[in-house]
Amino acid sequence: MGKRNGKTDGNVDLRNVNLRNADPRNVGLSQEDLEHELPAAEGGEEAASAAVGAKPAEVGAVPETEPLKAERDALLDRLARLQAEFDNARKRAVREQQEFREFAAADVIRNFLPILDSFERALKAGSGDSNANSNSNDFRNGVELIYRQFQDALQKIGVQPIPALGQVIDPRVHEAVEMVDTTEVADHHVFDELQRGYKYKDRLLRPAMVRVARNSRG
Repeated sequence: MGKRNGKTDGNVDLRNVNLRNADPRNVGLSQEDLEHELPAAEGGEEAASAAVGAKPAEVGAVPETEPLKAERDALLDRLARLQAEFDNARKRAVREQQEFREFAAADVIRNFLPILDSFERALKAGSGDSNANSNSNDFRNGVELIYRQFQDALQKIGVQPIPALGQVIDPRVHEAVEMVDTTEVADHHVFDELQRGYKYKDRLLRPAMVRVARNSRG
């Protein structure tokens, strides 16, 4: 069949005819003409199915780096927490070591207190002897020197005597063993100190053993 300027013998203009959907019988074309005019689509039905099945890219999709950033932030937060816990543990260990040293020192110092008591009793006994000769005076002076040196050494490490005589009775640092009726000292004040009390820094080693005045005049 011959073709002239895009027309067949039946004077049908092929350019104005939808050959894909038209009935060959209505346009005067044979099946052979259609196959010659309409080349098969590349890929056939498979290409068409693929085109239909293709989906546009999802809008607002999460980038691949977002999970990595979230994991990084979680690890940094965990690291900061662990660092804080480590610092707290280190400070707690230092504090416990310091407290342990102070407790150990307090036990050692407590063993020396009876020695101070003996010095004080010896000094009190020597001071009441009016007939003492020069040798006894030298002995007393030597004891006083040792006593002062001992007190100085204890003060350097933080041991302090607790004031008692003339002080208002304080149950926290004074242990009252007797009430004495007197007008020489104000009521509820320490009248006499039987045994000196001591503190190591802020820790009480032992309270002062005292007698307390009971003054009816106030």
